[in-house]
Amino acid sequence: MASLITNAPSAVNCPSYVGLRAPQRTFNLCVPQPATKSFPPRLFVVRASDSEFEAAVVAGKVPSAPPVPPKPAAPVGTPVVPSLPLHRRPRRNRKSPALRSAFQETSISPANFVYPLFIHEGEEDTPIGAMPGCYRLGWRHGLVEEVAKARDVGVNSIVLFPKIPDALKSPTGDEAYNENGLVPRTIRLLKDKYPDLVIYTDVALDPYSSDGHDGIVREDGVIMNDETVHQLCKQAVAQAQAGADVVSPSDMMDGRVGALRAALDAEGFQHVSIMSYTAKYASSFYGPFREALDSNPRFGDKKTYQMNPANYREALTEMREDESEGADILLVKPGLPYLDIIRLLRDNSPLPIAAYQVSGEYAMIKAAGALKMIDEEKVMMESLMCLRRAGADIILTYSALQAARCLCGEKR
Repeated sequence: MASLITNAPSAVNCPSYVGLRAPQRTFNLCVPQPATKSFPPRLFVVRASDSEFEAAVVAGKVPSAPPVPPKPAAPVGTPVVPSLPLHRRPRRNRKSPALRSAFQETSISPANFVYPLFIHEGEEDTPIGAMPGCYRLGWRHGLVEEVAKARDVGVNSIVLFPKIPDALKSPTGDEAYNENGLVPRTIRLLKDKYPDLVIYTDVALDPYSSDGHDGIVREDGVIMNDETVHQLCKQAVAQAQAGADVVSPSDMMDGRVGALRAALDAEGFQHVSIMSYTAKYASSFYGPFREALDSNPRFGDKKTYQMNPANYREALTEMREDESEGADILLVKPGLPYLDIIRLLRDNSPLPIAAYQVSGEYAMIKAAGALKMIDEEKVMMESLMCLRRAGADIILTYSALQAARCLCGEKR
């Protein structure tokens, strides 16, 4: 059957189409209809072509638009002054969130974080008093759960620090290269559950030393360099055998990077990277960490092997030695108080740069946040962004999980 369908000039709001007149035509169209159903008439809307709109504008019939917004009023009492004769006003590029985002020079993501995790032989997760939110994690359960949480928000790199029982500590730190020790066991467990997890390890004797130093201590208190390096090589090989991806000598012994590279290569671990603690300063910011591992020196300090906080150029010497010996990543520790050193290494080396936001930095932000003296989350994120801006490619931070959740938009 045939339906009479009206072409729909009446449906067009002609006043909104300046200069257009609705045609007065109808069309007889045959539209097939099911035998048992009837449909209402279909309406066809007439739309002007681009050329008709352009012709209307050319003829002076310009469509209406919102008026020019008024100039915002200044507060009463604002002085009337001539504009400064400035050709460049940097604030123009900061005037809106969209512009600030477009011109942001530094970015940060969970992929930039390496999450330091403390482990022990126990089953329970033990809180660390000086580091709120951090625990000595049971290596079989608590650690695995914490790694899962980190991976859920994009943090897939961790570094392990063990709390070793006093009965296993010795002057020569032999437990450091026990193939069935706490760290190798933990690496094997994690690699079995998360094969793609990137595991960094700490290479140093202080957690295993009955003296609490990073090296073997002679009877006159001197830290023995070459003998310590010998032990460190065995420690790094044991970690690589367990599945470590990156070994990280934090001891600051001379020549240890080259010796570790040779030892790893000799055992077939050419694929294992070395992140050298290139510029590790004898800092007072390490206190909470040493509480976490119960690894304070039994006597003296670490100033004969860690760098003087007053020194800047010395970092270049350490950098050149580590580069020539085969380091893959150069690390600066501590982080925020040493932004100038991070930038120095960034400007003088093509290698990736790591920064360690140490326990004292973390604890200060936590303490000030708990006292409502600062906005903890904002200060945390700002501090991490500053490390990135200074030139750090990766950041070792105890805030990795919290910061990644913030970046992912999760609530604390």
